[in-house]
Amino acid sequence: MFHAQVRFADLDPLNHVNNVRMLTYLEDARIAFLRPDFGPERHGMLGGLVVARHEIDYLKPILMRHDPIRVETWVTEVRHASFRIAYEICDDDNVYARAVSVLVGYDTGDQSVRRLDQAERDYLNGFLLPEK
Repeated sequence: MFHAQVRFADLDPLNHVNNVRMLTYLEDARIAFLRPDFGPERHGMLGGLVVARHEIDYLKPILMRHDPIRVETWVTEVRHASFRIAYEICDDDNVYARAVSVLVGYDTGDQSVRRLDQAERDYLNGFLLPEK
């Protein structure tokens, strides 16, 4: 679970969080979810990745608010070269958006798609839940 603070700069002219900013909330949550041990002296459990696809359903506008919103994140499918992550942007009373991203293993040296190794698939399978 990731908490995102709504900032004034996130709002559009109608005083709603801009749709593009919602994708930024997903990105921040995804990075926190996939790289929990990321730091100067540590290496993440996953190698290089790129986002191949996003799907998002905007269910309710988010207005300026004091309390942060939650971005709940989980894995819904693990394949040999890709995996799916699902998200809900919500609070205790509302679901504001549901989204799915497909991420693909990527070799940054060769600049090409790569297969996920067994350790990566095992790690991701530890977060596997069905899509809501």
